[in-house]
Amino acid sequence: MTVALATNGRLGAIQRFGELARQPALVASWIIVLVVIGWAVVPGLFTSYSPYDGDPVASFAPPSAEHWFGTDRLGRDLFARSVYGAHTTLTATLLAVLIAFGVGTAVGLVAGFARGGVDTAIMRVIDVFLAIPSLLLAMVVVSVLGYSTQNIALAVGISSIASFARVMRAQVLAVVSQDYVKAAYGLGVGRLGVMLRHVVPNALSSVIALAALEVGTAVLAVASLGFLGYGAPPPQPEWGLLVAEGRDYVAVHPWASILPGVALAIVVIATHRISTSYRKEHRR
Repeated sequence: MTVALATNGRLGAIQRFGELARQPALVASWIIVLVVIGWAVVPGLFTSYSPYDGDPVASFAPPSAEHWFGTDRLGRDLFARSVYGAHTTLTATLLAVLIAFGVGTAVGLVAGFARGGVDTAIMRVIDVFLAIPSLLLAMVVVSVLGYSTQNIALAVGISSIASFARVMRAQVLAVVSQDYVKAAYGLGVGRLGVMLRHVVPNALSSVIALAALEVGTAVLAVASLGFLGYGAPPPQPEWGLLVAEGRDYVAVHPWASILPGVALAIVVIATHRISTSYRKEHRR
């Protein structure tokens, strides 16, 4: 039996590898995401330049073998600033997704499991949050808390709570109507036991799929707030700030803004491609 299980495991791995090989876009997306994670964790392995020190003589040097993304007005290497900026942007992104996932899941679970007046009250509040554009809500939160990367993460997380709450509530309502949940109640299992043993494990899969999709959206939201000046102050590198710093020179030095923006767009597209693949696998 052990041999049969091992054989089935190897066949499953080979089959998954074959499916992955037939999706070059997905493979490329994973490579991009892993490289960007490497930027965030060990940036020194990808560039020898400092993100803060510049050479005034090399101000606005065009892209070359020495400076892949060119340099900015202070002569700082833009590729190095993009690499080091990954830590700031991705840290804020992951924190935002964790906040939205944790709070939104808890709120949706309470609403779907409690039902009645509690459900109605919670969902009316969620409807209010959904009626406000997420970027506008995030800007309001940052304006209240103050400008910083940490507050951007908190603001983006708060603006995404409603989406997670609605998905979790819908999944909870679907699970509690199943026969095995009714059978658990018939066997004398309490509400807390039913919730922890049956409802939460079976309702979380769709919320996890949403979290995977939300990563790309959060990266774009964090960068957008940084572009508008709500994030990390200069000279700290941050992807949105890099695009903003070069926007006044696009006509004469387009690489200063376009190349960091293209890198940001590629990362967002890659994360969305991976999340779409995960959602398809989840639906099978």
